[in-house]
Amino acid sequence: MSTSLPDFLDAWLEIHFDELVAARRHIHANPRLSRQEHDTADFVAAQLREAGLKPQFIPDGTGLTCDIGDGDRVIALRADMDALPIQDPKDVPYRSTVDGVCHACGHDAHTAMIAGVGRVLAELSSRGELPGRFRLIFQPSEEQFPSGAPTMIKHGALTDVAAIFAFHCDPQFLAGQVAVRNGPLTAACDVMEIRMSGRGGHTSRPHLTTDIINAMSRVIVDMPALVNRRIDPRQAVAIVFGAVQAGEAANAIPEEALARATIRMQGRETWQMIPDLVQEVTRSVARSSGVECEIDYQRGVPPVVNDRLASAMFAGATAAALGEQAVAEAPMSMGGEDFAYYLEHVPGAMARLGVGRPGVECDIHQGNFDIDETALGHGVRVMVHTALAAAASPAF
Repeated sequence: MSTSLPDFLDAWLEIHFDELVAARRHIHANPRLSRQEHDTADFVAAQLREAGLKPQFIPDGTGLTCDIGDGDRVIALRADMDALPIQDPKDVPYRSTVDGVCHACGHDAHTAMIAGVGRVLAELSSRGELPGRFRLIFQPSEEQFPSGAPTMIKHGALTDVAAIFAFHCDPQFLAGQVAVRNGPLTAACDVMEIRMSGRGGHTSRPHLTTDIINAMSRVIVDMPALVNRRIDPRQAVAIVFGAVQAGEAANAIPEEALARATIRMQGRETWQMIPDLVQEVTRSVARSSGVECEIDYQRGVPPVVNDRLASAMFAGATAAALGEQAVAEAPMSMGGEDFAYYLEHVPGAMARLGVGRPGVECDIHQGNFDIDETALGHGVRVMVHTALAAAASPAF
């Protein structure tokens, strides 16, 4: 390069940082739910075209890819674009304009940063200083099943890809920190719905009813514990019910009951065997209460397992971009992330980008979630360093 990469990025961000912030705020103010990201995809495509790039949409227009540079090997960078069905209570100029929909997980930041990285790479390419081919992946539906990553893969997002990298915003780390972890980073996550039906009746005569309230209660309390007694304790499974619906009146046993739960686990081996075990135990507990149940078990996402070399590359790039003090260790999370699907095909890594502000407590998937926007510049710096290091490495 005619100038050092840090100096080049300093100059680029001095000119374009406000544009990064504006892009993130536009996406935040105009969120779209999973499989409805057409407007967001159009906005990203317009930004890339302004940089002289040629984005390519997937057939339904909710996702896109964009290649930059030349070469047989491709280094891919992924962003997710969907928002959550959560109300935005924040008193900020960029508050969501869509009732009941909010970017409460940082996907607005992911998208703005990767678009920014694309503009940086495009400028390096125009100067003849881009060492290889890079692909930006902007995917739909990370938050909802069916997930968007398999859709992008189906439409060629991983063709010729040698390695892939991504960020996830994390308010538990301050802006200026990047947390990296080798190996398992997130859990596998499935979803289960249980339905029971039977004879209802008066609560004064439960013996004349099926009493599905009692039966469902036993499933909710007993089934998770019994499942965990049937597996290796080093591979604990977190089964948590988030929805229970049954009846209205205090003195009437209903005829129907429904409960929904997530099933989260760390290991791929456990993820493979858990559906049969959970359903077997659920039916057994229900039957012990005299009730049969219908189960709709939906496979979710496998665990994100970071590649060792890719994780080390992320850590080295963070140190080069922000200093060694910026590198932190990411904890294992029980959250699910469909970035895992890409890692089933090619090596890569996801890192936690610190977006927290001193003295401010918030977490993802809450309406009041917001970021320290200085993290956008940090993310661009680290991801550019990571992408160029990966392109230069013979390991991929």
